[in-house]
Amino acid sequence: MLKSYLKKKLPRSQRLKLRNITNDILSIGSGYNLDKLGKIYGTDKFGEHFYTQHYKHHFRKYKFKRIKLLEIGVGGYKDPYAGGNSLRMWKRYFPLGKIFSLDIENKSPLNESRIKIFKGSQVDEPFLNAILQKTRNFDLIIDDGSHINEHVITTFNILFPKLNDGGIYVIEDTQTSYWEGYGGDSSDLQNPNTMMNYFKNLTDSLNNKEFLIHGYQQSYFDKKIISIHFYHNMIFIYKGNNDEESNIVTNNQM
Repeated sequence: MLKSYLKKKLPRSQRLKLRNITNDILSIGSGYNLDKLGKIYGTDKFGEHFYTQHYKHHFRKYKFKRIKLLEIGVGGYKDPYAGGNSLRMWKRYFPLGKIFSLDIENKSPLNESRIKIFKGSQVDEPFLNAILQKTRNFDLIIDDGSHINEHVITTFNILFPKLNDGGIYVIEDTQTSYWEGYGGDSSDLQNPNTMMNYFKNLTDSLNNKEFLIHGYQQSYFDKKIISIHFYHNMIFIYKGNNDEESNIVTNNQM
């Protein structure tokens, strides 16, 4: 009854602010519980998916740091007032963090204190570089954008080098690696153009010091990926200095 009354009497921008205030009140005492925060703020990272259980494991150490988080994809499609649920969840979970996002649609009505959304494509390198000029590098990056295999791979190649050392790059909804409509493939599970095979192949970078290749030159990913964690429909890639030497191989020779 009250909800119907407010819908008639208040403009949508005011209803959005009221909803955010209500959710912030409901979240008091749940700052550590990402499952509960996900439910309160209405993000599909909890319930529809099972992502918050992994996020709370990997992101907990950043909770009270002054991190900068970028999430690709806001949600809500063309509706400028729809989406942004996970951005508000991250804002609540990281009380000292700055939350940034980008979307192909205009989502400017969802901007608020500590949340800034840019309009543009995740595969537009000049656009991404323009964002980085304003924000500098990020500590956490989440790709919840188009889920098109080619886009995911292209965006990773552009943004992973901009991730701070000690940071984490996350890919969500990797099931599209098997769906033809997104450039995936369920028939040829060795297809090098799918995101799953792309990231599976990067696991070799972790062990590049063991390659028996005379004169081998390390790639950027050889040097900077220190671990990769695969879960159902998501991947976490950790960045740092992959400088642990082999106990047997020297300069890629026995």
